[in-house]
Amino acid sequence: MTWPSYPAARAVAATVQTRFAQFLAAARERGDQEPASQPDAQTVETIIDTAFWASLRREEGFSPKISLAFLPPERAGQPLKFEQPLPLTPANLSRLAPAVERPGIHLGVWHDHDQLCVWGATRAIPRLCFVLEVIEPGLLVVKYRRGQESSKFVNVVVLKGDQIKEVNEEGITLPDCPSLVTSLLGFGSPASLNNSVNVLVQLAVSMRAHGRGGSLLVVPQGSEAWRESIVRPVTYSALPPFSELADLMRQDAEERDKRLWQEAFLDAVEAIAGLTAVDGATVISSQYELLAFGVKIGHRDGGAQVEQVMVTEPIVGGLPSLVHPVQFGGTRHLSAAQFVQDQRESAALVASQDGRFTVFTWSPCEGMVHAHRVETLLL
Repeated sequence: MTWPSYPAARAVAATVQTRFAQFLAAARERGDQEPASQPDAQTVETIIDTAFWASLRREEGFSPKISLAFLPPERAGQPLKFEQPLPLTPANLSRLAPAVERPGIHLGVWHDHDQLCVWGATRAIPRLCFVLEVIEPGLLVVKYRRGQESSKFVNVVVLKGDQIKEVNEEGITLPDCPSLVTSLLGFGSPASLNNSVNVLVQLAVSMRAHGRGGSLLVVPQGSEAWRESIVRPVTYSALPPFSELADLMRQDAEERDKRLWQEAFLDAVEAIAGLTAVDGATVISSQYELLAFGVKIGHRDGGAQVEQVMVTEPIVGGLPSLVHPVQFGGTRHLSAAQFVQDQRESAALVASQDGRFTVFTWSPCEGMVHAHRVETLLL
């Protein structure tokens, strides 16, 4: 290399190698005879190091957004293959970035004699393939695809400058871990790799993507108790409940593998997530029926004022802390925490404009509201 080294790349390389070795070994034990290729620590370090410096460059005024997949061309379906592979360098990556910044396109990286090279681009990668995505300058995510074409990638490690956040899969064993967090963490557990669609995960990703901030309240199906915590009148109430997403999820699992169903599902998710950008909270049932949006959360008569919440983040070395909701976030976070304290069978998903994402649930073990910071899982 002719550019400076990125210390975090070397610091995390052995950890990433070990994690992928565990994923691939578990896949073989389950009978998967064609798992992805195992990257060694030097390969991981080189790819991360090169991508980091590429992320700091600008091509015609734009910062690169790139996804790199470690695989040979023969494992990539019908790829776009270059006649001559290009050396893996920051300059080459930044020049190629405008051509591959659309979602789902990866630059293929593989060994060519004694160096790593970019051999072309592909949309098809094997399950458990090592992927490194450049999100923004200095922000990189190591991830892999869990199998289903339209599903969220599984995040393994997030690097931001000199910060390294390794996703802690042990969080799925916590008794109070809500279904959304369990699903996100479970995607990283080899034992739970399946093709199920998790609606709340998709909604969370879409809410975070629109960048305006927003709140989504998930309340028990058929219950009207949530209205006790809402300021009346409710201007944007749906009657009857809007059931497009709910109807799609009621269809047989076989239908969900069809492209038309997947497109309809993503459109329905985008529609509901878009409503969260309206001032106030959006309310859906646990069966994904839209009940209202733009609602103002109030204090339920006779309910106690929320005084503190437990905050955790599912990363290795992360410790829980007790904070007042005002210290944790703004009005949106405070009202979400109050809603969950008053409506303990409900959950609140809150996206901040700065990219933070929090899932509020009631913790029966701790007897208080639990705020799960999950943006590391959603990048």
